[in-house]
Amino acid sequence: MTDTDLTPDLVAFLREQKDRADIQACLLRYTRGVDRHDRDLMLSAYWPDAFDEHGVAEGVAADFVDWAIGWHGEFQTKHQHIIANSTIELGGDTAHGETYYIFWGENREGPPTLAFGRYVDRFERRNGEWRIAHRVCVNELSGQFVAPELPEEWKALMFKSGPNRRDKEDISYVRPLTRARDNA
Repeated sequence: MTDTDLTPDLVAFLREQKDRADIQACLLRYTRGVDRHDRDLMLSAYWPDAFDEHGVAEGVAADFVDWAIGWHGEFQTKHQHIIANSTIELGGDTAHGETYYIFWGENREGPPTLAFGRYVDRFERRNGEWRIAHRVCVNELSGQFVAPELPEEWKALMFKSGPNRRDKEDISYVRPLTRARDNA
C-alpha cells in the first residue's frame, strides 16, 4: 500500500468531508443571501418544500425568504448573520445540524439589535445536492447593542472601503477584486 492508494476508509472519509463542506456551503448561502437581500441565493439554501420555524415568522421556503428580506429591509439599514460552531450528523441522504449564530442589525429606529441563538436543521441530499429541508431557529437572547463613540477620523478610515450594501452592488460581488488605488 502507498500513500496514493484510495482505500475504502479513505474514500469514505473523502465522501463524508465533501458532504460536510457542501452542507457548510448551504449554510453560508443562507447567511450571505439574507444579508445581501439576494433572494435567489437565499432560496438556494432551501428545498422548495422546506419549512422554516424562525420564532418571529414561519413558512415554506419562498414565503419565509420573502418575509425575511422584507422585514430586514423595512426595519433595518444593514445587518449581519454570523455563523459559528456547527455540528453535523450525517445519515445517508439526511443530515441533522446545529449551528450557532450571532446576529447584528442596525435598526432604522433605536439602537442596534444584537442576538444569539442556534439554527437546528434537517438537511436532505437530493440529486447529489444538500439543502435545508426543515429549520428551527432557537433564539437564545436578543437585546440592544450600544456602540462606543469613535472619533470621526477613525470612522472615515474604517468605512473608506465602501458602504455595506444589501444588493449585488456590494463589494463582495466585485470580480475580480482589486485594490481601489489600482482602479484610479
